Amino acid sequence: MPADLVFAPPSGNRTLFLSGPPGSGKTQAAVQRLLRLLELGIPAEQILVLVPQRTLAGPYYEALESAQAPPGGQVDVATIGGLARRTLDLFWPLVAQPAGFAQPDRPPRFLTLETAQYTLDRVAEPFIAGGAFDGITISRARLVSQIVDNLNKAAAVGLAPHEIGARLKGAWGGESARLRIYDQVQALALAFRQACLAHNLLDWSLQIDTFWRYLLPLPQLRRYLLGGYRHLIVDNTEEDIPAAHELLRTWLPLCESALVVCDTDGGYRVFLGADPDGALALGEVCRERVAFERSHVTSPEVQALGVELSTPLGSAPPPQQADARAALVLPTESLRFHPQMLDWVADQVSRLVMEDGLPPGEVAVLAPFLSDALRFGLTERLNRYGLPVRTHRPSRQLREEPAARCLLTLARLAHPAWRRPPPPSDVAHALALAIDGLDPVRARLLTDIVYRVQQGEPRLSPFYDLIPETQERISYVLGGRYDELWRWMQDYIGGSAGSGLKGSEGLDLFLSRAFGEVLSQAGFGFRRNYDAGAVAANLIESVRKFRQGIPAPAEGSGEPNLGLEYVDMVERGVVAAQYVSTWQIHPENAILLVPAYTFLMMNQAVTVQFWLDAGSVAWFERIYQPLTQPYVLRREWETGRLWTDEDEVRVREQAMSRLVLGLSRRCRQRIYLAYSELNERGYEQQGPLLQAVQRMLRRREVGAR
Repeated sequence: MPADLVFAPPSGNRTLFLSGPPGSGKTQAAVQRLLRLLELGIPAEQILVLVPQRTLAGPYYEALESAQAPPGGQVDVATIGGLARRTLDLFWPLVAQPAGFAQPDRPPRFLTLETAQYTLDRVAEPFIAGGAFDGITISRARLVSQIVDNLNKAAAVGLAPHEIGARLKGAWGGESARLRIYDQVQALALAFRQACLAHNLLDWSLQIDTFWRYLLPLPQLRRYLLGGYRHLIVDNTEEDIPAAHELLRTWLPLCESALVVCDTDGGYRVFLGADPDGALALGEVCRERVAFERSHVTSPEVQALGVELSTPLGSAPPPQQADARAALVLPTESLRFHPQMLDWVADQVSRLVMEDGLPPGEVAVLAPFLSDALRFGLTERLNRYGLPVRTHRPSRQLREEPAARCLLTLARLAHPAWRRPPPPSDVAHALALAIDGLDPVRARLLTDIVYRVQQGEPRLSPFYDLIPETQERISYVLGGRYDELWRWMQDYIGGSAGSGLKGSEGLDLFLSRAFGEVLSQAGFGFRRNYDAGAVAANLIESVRKFRQGIPAPAEGSGEPNLGLEYVDMVERGVVAAQYVSTWQIHPENAILLVPAYTFLMMNQAVTVQFWLDAGSVAWFERIYQPLTQPYVLRREWETGRLWTDEDEVRVREQAMSRLVLGLSRRCRQRIYLAYSELNERGYEQQGPLLQAVQRMLRRREVGAR
């Protein structure tokens, strides 16, 4: 590690641009630089660490926790969105009226992704009722999330909201009916923006827009930022948005010191607005440039494998000294069916852990998309070997998480006044997940006997009232655990009714108590379930932010039951917001099962990776999103230019190349390639990733002759 990165004098506009591949020590150098600034007596409040998303700030938080904290202040670690929110909250009186907010004398309400979807869903109601989107097949939840996505992408690159429709229409070369849909997309986006302005609601896009257009030009804000934060450390700039890069271009020439870190060949979040080219251009603003070349993570064989597989079709890979084939493990026999592939993966993982002594946390099992069937099938197989598994799927609907459905079903049972009785299948599922050892068959039998709906209100009866024959079929041990849960819920219902509490005031409290007092205790299903614990924590935080973010009702309109509103929102299919806890790779003794892009944004390295469904075209294709287009809503795209098949193939090849190279640079020793002739639906598959492997093997065979 060059000493001048850490020990250089932190004054005189000493700005350094550090680039290199993942695993080359860039973040480590940045962390050491941060600690060195504190050792030199730089006030902590003058230091800002800027990252593109909160999950990438882990190394800095860990370093600050272990270091001797300086008195009188703390280092700020923020994203561009967090910085915008913080400064908008502070300078709100100066920008509220110029930005067009209808109630400038009232404080702002900042929306999460979930509360933004909730608000937009209500705005969309008259559009949908009038048949606005009848010409396209898409769920209401996905419709809402893609409108939010359009606004976010526009704000990230500095486009005005009214430019969205023109860009989408100008690039569309298909049937003309889609043009009318894009007009409706534009109208709904503007209606949502007006609703936000009317109620002082700021979703992420409006936060960035207001910060950039109205707050940043103010002298007061510039004095606060440029004068307050004199020392910058900016990491993973290749994953950040153009608005962040523009701010840095203004900031870097004026600060006392800065270290800007950029991953070469990064930019995995292009579909979310990331601008890797803009990040590299920041090197022109810095006084010095340093490049790290050598990886401290991957072996030469894994590096060679990554280069070979990421080489575009029709191009020859650069010569490699190491043998890429040595880092690749393939099935020794043909696997025709999808379950056979899962069996092979489970067998190989168990051998690595049980025979070779590899810690489970050093194994990552990756797929282009992680379906419920794939996650369940592989988790069950690994659990048979006694191997713990941890999964995480961002941008997933809350209702699709079994633990979330369990908790919200219990909430509906514990709040009978809501008159939202869950269906018996949900009750059986909740009991099976909540009570350790209760299988689905006995859970359904128990539900059929103890669950009733009376005058629209759900009711549960105790196990001890059952006839002895039924008690024996379910077992007294499991029945005792059910009675413990039943008594706790009865106490909660009686306590809430007696104290006058309303469900709208206590849903997050109910969830917290249910998890802490019952579900996480011995004999209940959340005790050793890492995923369920993470989902419970996220759900509690989600409810709390929902309660805080929804505006107060108009005078005389009555108080809304926010607990019930939240449950209904989840049932409509809201996509979960991002929560830092679920991105952490801990606990270290669990195998990680995640989508490939999620693993990249964890920015962690493991010893062994398994790439599932290597024959699937999903490694190459983009998710179908008919109401948005991430590449058209970029600054460099020319409005009115058609998006062609050639453009689509080009960006797909670039994305797969980045993906494969990024994964290989986060693997220390070996990559296991898992594939079957038929996918889980029974169709043959021969995708581009598998073809790249076959081309590499043929080249090796020819070279060996």
